[in-house]
Amino acid sequence: MALWTKDTQVLIVGLGLMGGSYARALKKQGFHVTAITRSQSSIDYALAEGFIDRGYTEVSEESVSSADAVIFSLYPGALLPWIEAHQHLFKPGVKITDVTGVKTCVVYDIQRILRKDVEFIGAHPMAGKETSGVESSDERIFAKANYIVVPTEQNTAEGIAWCKELGTLLGVRKISELSPEEHDEMIGFVSQLTHCIAVCLMTCKDNEHLVDYTGDSFHDLTRIARINDRMWSELFLLNREALLEQMDLFMEEFKDLRAMLEAGDVDGMRGKMQLSTKRRSLFDR
Repeated sequence: MALWTKDTQVLIVGLGLMGGSYARALKKQGFHVTAITRSQSSIDYALAEGFIDRGYTEVSEESVSSADAVIFSLYPGALLPWIEAHQHLFKPGVKITDVTGVKTCVVYDIQRILRKDVEFIGAHPMAGKETSGVESSDERIFAKANYIVVPTEQNTAEGIAWCKELGTLLGVRKISELSPEEHDEMIGFVSQLTHCIAVCLMTCKDNEHLVDYTGDSFHDLTRIARINDRMWSELFLLNREALLEQMDLFMEEFKDLRAMLEAGDVDGMRGKMQLSTKRRSLFDR
């Protein structure tokens, strides 16, 4: 039995890149979509493009109380205060989820303060762009994306199924389930560490003409160095312990490769390259 029906009223809080992409995907599926965001220009754009039905720049009973599903596309630091201030407006039985890139410091606190007749199920779509804002939103970013559901013991089987069904509606490639702790360790490696590496590649060499000399390898490695500094610095700090562990892991591996090069250890370097080729081939299936 589908937990999302065409009568489901969807509210999206935060209409930027991710919120707008959710809105586009769900509107195409035929859902009634309402948005709350601070910028009237973002509301006007979404209404003109036809991927929301209503939009508000202020939180009110009218904007919240009719929602059956609420999707939060806010920075982590803004999420808990929003729920604390406005959860009295939620319809009884509503299910809510998020898109935030860290979980341990978010999920437990929200579930601790949340009304008992409202269920929060954490989720993280592994999708995005280097650009931000609702004008960059695009439902096609989900087509090849992984989608991670992050439940705790507080969640019901129905709530977890509801959140996974949302991923299916978005059209994601694969849906996985991790605990908040497992999520933050894995995201520290596959997402936050890679952004750290891309940033350092762009800051370690002061040459304004690099663009005239680079090929696809440097271009691909530094694509994500065009970064939202406010959001990513917040994510790094909120996941500091896990990210530091992943940075140490990478630096040890890099030092190992450097030592092989310095010693002229061809067999060691080739062995490391063969291992990396074998592991990378899993991504090409």
